Amino acid sequence: MKFIDEVVIQVASGDGGNGKVSFRREKFVPYGGPDGGNGATGGSVFIEGDENINTLVNFRGRKFYKGEDGESGGKSQMDGATGLDFILRVPVGTLIFDSETNILIADINEHGHKHELAKGGRGGLGNTYYKTATNQAPRKAQQGEPGVTLDIRLELKLIADIALVGLPNAGKSTLISSISNSRPKIADYPFTTLEPNLGVVKIDDENSIVVADIPGLIEDASEGKGLGHQFLKHIERTSALVHLVDCSMLISPEEAMNDYAIIRHELLKYDHDQFYNKPEIICLTKIDAMQEEEIEEYRAFMEDRLQKKVLPISSVSGLNIDILKRIMFKTKGQKTNNE
Repeated sequence: MKFIDEVVIQVASGDGGNGKVSFRREKFVPYGGPDGGNGATGGSVFIEGDENINTLVNFRGRKFYKGEDGESGGKSQMDGATGLDFILRVPVGTLIFDSETNILIADINEHGHKHELAKGGRGGLGNTYYKTATNQAPRKAQQGEPGVTLDIRLELKLIADIALVGLPNAGKSTLISSISNSRPKIADYPFTTLEPNLGVVKIDDENSIVVADIPGLIEDASEGKGLGHQFLKHIERTSALVHLVDCSMLISPEEAMNDYAIIRHELLKYDHDQFYNKPEIICLTKIDAMQEEEIEEYRAFMEDRLQKKVLPISSVSGLNIDILKRIMFKTKGQKTNNE
């Protein structure tokens, strides 16, 4: 299924039914009074989070969604039937904006979270309602209120505990496939991952975390270059980042440091406040062909420059993978690097 993370649609609640003007017409009752029923309320449009959905692709082909109109009132004081509501089911993590004003309407952040987008129009009153002691035969009824029409933009931000970030071909897809049940496309060329992948990483019999493999970022990604820029928003809700630095084609630790700095710079340009204090786990990847002394040189150099721990890992041999999983689980839910 194709990953779609932003769509614009129109929703409309149902119109309220009209009230009825009617009078009793019965044998032997020459002066029957008013008996017009009330119109019913139109159906509302709701949006609801569903953890079994992970993309907005279902909204690509259909752009208009409407609640059912309420029925008009009938004779014999019969009220109309209420219009059925329409429920839009979206992935957990969906933001709903007014497409004209760009104002946030709702943030669907958990399964079953339900929000009313457009309230159904109220039904009109029948002429029975208007009968009084001085007006025994009212000939007026109320029209039903029209429904509400709204243009909205749905924007999906994946809800994951940890996000894997790095330059294209840094080993993110290989890592997530080795630690979870996710099976993304893997190849020896950049931009293999064209959409985010989610994987559940089991820590033990009772605990697990959700990890997101974000398409590779490049320099100036925050300004729209490359393929990963449109997925930067999916990193915002994660508790922490795992920053992968590919060492397989590098000549010196300085190059590794530069690759790290490119991604770090793009994250801060995109949203400095969001990413400056977000916990980060730095990993050296694709180290299988390197000597232990060389790996240690890279690790020590980057730790000295960054004043942060750097973990060499191998998705092929499994080196330090269990350690990484424990660190990710421990980091889950933290707010800053200082905690």
